[in-house]
Amino acid sequence: MRRLTRKLIWLLIGLLIMTSISACGEKKNTANNSGQYKYGKLKIQALGGGVCGAPSYIAYEKGFFKEEGLDVELVSGTLDEDKAGLQTGEYTVTNGDFQWFPSIQQGMDLKIIGGLHHGCIKLVVPPNSPIKSVSDLKGKKIGVDEIGGTPMAITSVALANAGIDPQKEVQWITYPLDQLTQAVDKGEVDAFAAWDPFGTLAVKNNNYKVLVDIGKDPLFAGKTCCFLYASKKQIDANPDKVAAIARAYQKACEWISKNPEETAKIEIEKKYVPTNDLNLVTELIKSYDYHYTTGDVLKNEIKYFVEQLSKTGYIKKDTDAEEFTQQVYYDVFKNR
Repeated sequence: MRRLTRKLIWLLIGLLIMTSISACGEKKNTANNSGQYKYGKLKIQALGGGVCGAPSYIAYEKGFFKEEGLDVELVSGTLDEDKAGLQTGEYTVTNGDFQWFPSIQQGMDLKIIGGLHHGCIKLVVPPNSPIKSVSDLKGKKIGVDEIGGTPMAITSVALANAGIDPQKEVQWITYPLDQLTQAVDKGEVDAFAAWDPFGTLAVKNNNYKVLVDIGKDPLFAGKTCCFLYASKKQIDANPDKVAAIARAYQKACEWISKNPEETAKIEIEKKYVPTNDLNLVTELIKSYDYHYTTGDVLKNEIKYFVEQLSKTGYIKKDTDAEEFTQQVYYDVFKNR
């Protein structure tokens, strides 16, 4: 009996030692993990299926967020959800375009901290359509993924420059991105505007015709299409964290520029885009001219698009483009 008791005692001692070692190890790992991410966890809404979302995908997949001390989770969602997240502080940054200009005019405190790349949106019609140019869209129905989104903004600029009032002389109808081609084929809309690869896939697979390609159209070519926005609240609270995010995106843009095919492979293999066509995705990525822009170059492009969008009613027609640009631009790398 005594022997059995001793064995039980030694067994309990052994278990206590093992538990202690395990707990110490867990504490050490936790400490290492927290030390690895100087700025902790954050969410970025980036999973929308667009090829042009590459900076977020690559910053995540190649470890550029991690290098900057950021434990990032990429999430999906709507424009309204993104807006709510930026206002509450759930999100620090967003990769967006002109869709944020009206919100900023209405008082949302966002700053543009970088330009990411050139055009990635197309306006297309089916092969047998009588619509031959933007000027033929008067009185027509146009499909977009969301009211107020960038494809709508881009199309509005094209319409206004063709003498068509985008607020009164066309009808906008929303569909999920992957249902836009089907909506046109059914006759529910006459044309659609969308991010790549959706418009490009319609051209390649269904012989659609391009009315506007913002990578080539004189109104948009050579100008930044996608910007990196940051919450002013977050900038004030932790400017170094926002600068770290910007550096991660800067690294991603330069990596993409040098490795377009590898970027395309990652987008396809990780299911970021709804196609397996490597050549198509590679060519699209090459066409976007990825470079992280700041300073006067970026400010001039913001000003240009404010001037264009004020013609359409998308933002107020009396908007002072210079004043708006100065309000929205933030030099994220100043003194860093």
